[in-house]
Amino acid sequence: MDRAAVAEYLRRRRDALRPSDVGLSEGARRRTVGLRREEVAQLATMSTDYYTRLEQARGPQPSPQMLAALSRALRLSDDERDYLFRIAGHSVPDRRSSSAHVAPALQRVFDRLSDTPALIISTLGEVLAQNAPAAALLGDRESDIGWRRYEAYRWFTDPERERARYPEADRARQSRALVASLRVAYGTMGPSSTAAELVTRLQRESPEFRELWDLQLVAQRFTDHKVLIHPEVGAIEVDCQVLFTEDRAQALLVLTAEPRSESEEKLRLVGVLGMQRFTTAAGG
Repeated sequence: MDRAAVAEYLRRRRDALRPSDVGLSEGARRRTVGLRREEVAQLATMSTDYYTRLEQARGPQPSPQMLAALSRALRLSDDERDYLFRIAGHSVPDRRSSSAHVAPALQRVFDRLSDTPALIISTLGEVLAQNAPAAALLGDRESDIGWRRYEAYRWFTDPERERARYPEADRARQSRALVASLRVAYGTMGPSSTAAELVTRLQRESPEFRELWDLQLVAQRFTDHKVLIHPEVGAIEVDCQVLFTEDRAQALLVLTAEPRSESEEKLRLVGVLGMQRFTTAAGG
């Protein structure tokens, strides 16, 4: 690890960003040209002290997970992220595989969506970023680890928990859609990929998945009208719109309800409940 190079690079990248670039308010009394250290730390979900020590060239070698979080917080391109990994003494992530690095162009759109549920997912159904309304509606998915990061794995191995947010009449359709999307990912990523390993695990652990996989379903479908069941406010009808990156490796999903409808009111209430929960947890 080249600590001096990492420190200088982080400082330069932080100075190059404006608060509006990451969805933050400029503020009338702001003195810093770019982002503050505590803002970068917050965006990367790490302590300010840890980030400060990295900028002062006296911190420990960050893990690949930490570097991925910093790359996302600083809105680095793939080339810029690769450079950060190299000077920090780590191998560069394989761009052909599913990556937790959010495409900067998609991130910029996501940053401006604060009042409606929005999330960025990978081609394998990993939640790479979700805003507060999405977390309140769907649950916190960014903190999932291991195979539970993948929606299809959760759906087929923990059905009692995962399917509760869908009406029983829609669950079979959702199962088929997940399998069809996974086959698209498998075809794109190849037999030696994470997608292939996920398929192997699901075939071993879920008879339902094995049966559906054998049907050779192939489709990538996100734009949809669906009903979601929230444990506190009940059924909510939403429309799901999607924006893909150019290589279709990542997608931004935005959930909206019909204006002035009961579902719109319920979505608003879910957001309030989620914010109250966050405030209570932060205060505790």
